[in-house]
Amino acid sequence: MGMPVLTYYTAEMVRALPEDGNKYETVYGELLVSPSPRPWHEILVARLLTELSLYLREERVGEVLGSRGDISWSRDTLVQPDVYVVSIGEVRTLDWTKFQHLLLIAEVLSPSSVRADRFTKRRRYHEAGVPLYWVVDGDAKFVEVWTPDAEFPATESRSLVWQPSGASQPFRLNLSDFFRPV
Repeated sequence: MGMPVLTYYTAEMVRALPEDGNKYETVYGELLVSPSPRPWHEILVARLLTELSLYLREERVGEVLGSRGDISWSRDTLVQPDVYVVSIGEVRTLDWTKFQHLLLIAEVLSPSSVRADRFTKRRRYHEAGVPLYWVVDGDAKFVEVWTPDAEFPATESRSLVWQPSGASQPFRLNLSDFFRPV
């Protein structure tokens, strides 16, 4: 009985995978596959994109984007965060390869993404120097807030506050409104 062949995925290999409705990412060569998300996931992503977009329209420190990105910090990493903010200087290049210093990343949990979002990707985001990472649990109605120096996350169920460098006022998100039923 032979040993199974393990594939170490690169960003280029992931980019070459078929468009079949799944989301493909790689972190340190591990292939992460997520099926199409549930509607609740997409509703929360849309709400967060809207709120951050309104804030960043006034505070021109960055641009918020959604999951069909192509963020790669190394040959064996390609991620597509659900929601992320790119600094204004980098986003103006309109070049994925220049999006290296993300100001904020938020992942909305799905049953298939819990391990990757809470552990694998969190560790990679930390190593890339992302200053703030939100793990949004829409079912439990709270957000894990990770900062670079945190050994464990803070858990927020009332509000999120973010004050990016260069902004005159903080972003505030009321979580009871954010998690409101459809």
